[in-house]
Amino acid sequence: MQKNNIRKIFTLLLILPFLATSNTFAQDLNVKEIIFEHLGDSYSWHITKWGDKEIAIPLPVIVRSKQSGWHIFLSSHLEHGAEYQGFHITHEGKYAGKIVERSHTGGEIRPAIDISITKNAAALMINSIVLLLIILPLARWYKHGTMKPAKGFMGAVEMLLVNIQEEIIKTCVGEDYKRFSPYLLTVFFFILVNNLMGLIPLFPGGANVTGNIAITMVLALCTFFAVNIFGNKAYWEDIFWPDVPTWLKSPVPIMPALEFIGIFIKPFALMIRLFANILAGHSIILGLFCLIFITVSMGKAINIGMSAISVIFACFMTFIELLVAYLQAYIFTLLSAVFIGMARAKHEAHVNRN
Repeated sequence: MQKNNIRKIFTLLLILPFLATSNTFAQDLNVKEIIFEHLGDSYSWHITKWGDKEIAIPLPVIVRSKQSGWHIFLSSHLEHGAEYQGFHITHEGKYAGKIVERSHTGGEIRPAIDISITKNAAALMINSIVLLLIILPLARWYKHGTMKPAKGFMGAVEMLLVNIQEEIIKTCVGEDYKRFSPYLLTVFFFILVNNLMGLIPLFPGGANVTGNIAITMVLALCTFFAVNIFGNKAYWEDIFWPDVPTWLKSPVPIMPALEFIGIFIKPFALMIRLFANILAGHSIILGLFCLIFITVSMGKAINIGMSAISVIFACFMTFIELLVAYLQAYIFTLLSAVFIGMARAKHEAHVNRN
């Protein structure tokens, strides 16, 4: 069985260059466009290209025009630059990739409301269902109160859950950790599932959900509100009147200003860390595969060699991304728990250093 798999891999390596040379787009390949098209959001879910035909799943477009009210239709009506009910997808300018309509003056304007189900939104729904299918069986098992340990996949999920609960949440948050466990466990498994689904190249995987800064911003805002809403008196005292020499906080509030800025820097760092790591991983893998087509004009010998190198390194990067998928979920949960724990800590009597 293992020999058959190795044979298939080497056969693929030999075939890829010839597929690349027979494909017309290899001659004018735009790597930047391919990478950004994959990483960006869209109004349809592209599956593959068969000959000259694009195979994609159309998604619902739900917009409210400033001139004609609500419109609901499938994104397939807007393919290839077509206009439908006064709307079209523009490919240039500040609204590139977005649905726009014509204003009375002839210019392009965005609809008043655009709540269309885009690729990332659809992926969020699918991944949330996957998450429920993973967690709910374990919840039912706990509810029945059986003394037998969970087995198989459910046992692996339980092991991971208990590890995050005991090693991160309980340790970092402190005595009232159970209050924040539901949120922190949800964050961990939500990020992990979305990261892993993003590595699957076929539908319903492949969407760049956690590599979208809007998604990571919402996750960071949730931690921001959890920290600052449930922060105790000592937390706010350390911000506005920290335990430093008086000349650092009065009459010029140098330290309070820095501490106040830190309130926003922490969630910002969470947002950028997750976004940048997932985005970079997807970009590198796509770039490696594009090397197969870039080297077509250099001859078959170079092309075959670069194809082999590209596939090997892309496979290696995919394994690295599996590790990154877990690490980023772990780090986001760990830092969130640390920030919440710092906001809930009961400080001992301050040493007077004035």
